[in-house]
Amino acid sequence: MRSQSFGFGIDQIVRGHARLPSDRRYGLLTNDAARTADAPHTTSRQALLLAGVPLARLFSPEHGIGAAADDGAIVPDGVDPTTQLEVVSLYGERMRPERAMLDGLDAVLIDLPDIGARFYTFIWSMSYMLEACAEARIPVWILDRPNPIGGDLAMAEGPMLDVDSCASFLGRHPVPIRHSLTIGELARLWNDEQRLQAEMHVVPAVGWKRSDHQPATGAPFVPTSPAMSRYAGALFYPGICLFEATNVSVGRGTRRPFEQIGAPWLDAAALHAAFTGLKLPGVASEPVSFTPSIPPHSGQRCHGIRLKIIAPESLRPVELGLLLLAIAIEHAQGAFQWLRYPTAANPQGDRHFELLVGRCDVVEMLENRHQDVRQRIQSLIAVPDWQGRVQPHLIYSDAN
Repeated sequence: MRSQSFGFGIDQIVRGHARLPSDRRYGLLTNDAARTADAPHTTSRQALLLAGVPLARLFSPEHGIGAAADDGAIVPDGVDPTTQLEVVSLYGERMRPERAMLDGLDAVLIDLPDIGARFYTFIWSMSYMLEACAEARIPVWILDRPNPIGGDLAMAEGPMLDVDSCASFLGRHPVPIRHSLTIGELARLWNDEQRLQAEMHVVPAVGWKRSDHQPATGAPFVPTSPAMSRYAGALFYPGICLFEATNVSVGRGTRRPFEQIGAPWLDAAALHAAFTGLKLPGVASEPVSFTPSIPPHSGQRCHGIRLKIIAPESLRPVELGLLLLAIAIEHAQGAFQWLRYPTAANPQGDRHFELLVGRCDVVEMLENRHQDVRQRIQSLIAVPDWQGRVQPHLIYSDAN
């Protein structure tokens, strides 16, 4: 049962524990997955309007205001069926709001869910909005919400993004794959490091400590996109998403996306045995066969493994994903391929794995069976400077 003390930033507004200036016209960057903890069927924008906050315009990230558009699909501008407000899409013709789109607004609110992975694009929509508002000298309020896979900075995993070679809409600033921050903390970090000088305010979540994952809050997991349907998928996502750049299915188009991987040419029993032999903390696997309805291999029987959470606090999804990639390559009998992944942000889909992982040298490392791949992966994911770098921008501790 959810603790009555827990709440997102939006709940603090609704409860009257935090206030927004009432004499302003607000824009809001959000989607349907941004709900209140107190009334999980109520979206943030509905709650704001009910609280008397004058919303004038909405902005939506990838997957649209309904959080239901296909992965990477262009989302057009439109009208929100819930509030009848104009919706400006920031995933289609443009990723960054144009100056004219902020006209008539006195301030902008941002209430977006995050998954805790660098390449989940909602945080980069936020980064562009921060920059646009800083240039227009429009104040920004972040209605904060924790990511579902926790804020333990000791569990952050790289690689750190190599901005010079791999910057894209999957990562614009140097951030590790699993960052262990909230959107409010990321905003504070970027406002400082990028010298945006935005007038920025964060309405914190309450009743949350850094070690908490989504189940500990008692608030339900709200799907943030069509394939991000469960907490388990979110926890495995920072590592299993790397398979998107290959001809191995991540289970899109099944009931367990990002909780399983497979292909018609993989031997499920052999893959399971090899993965089990790694003895990775916090996770187990079982052989599985499934038929995805989304490529690759849509409509074909795929064989592989399904992952099971044993101890979420010790599970390292990026290490898991990279090691599983190395095993899949070794067991593919020559059938494994790296693929393009076209999206609105990268229409040709080139270099998708490099942009996801954030470096250009990882493919060679995974394919080289004559080196100690596990040791090299452990070195690759280490981010010893991250905790010290973000410390001045943290909002929460484990004592909250």
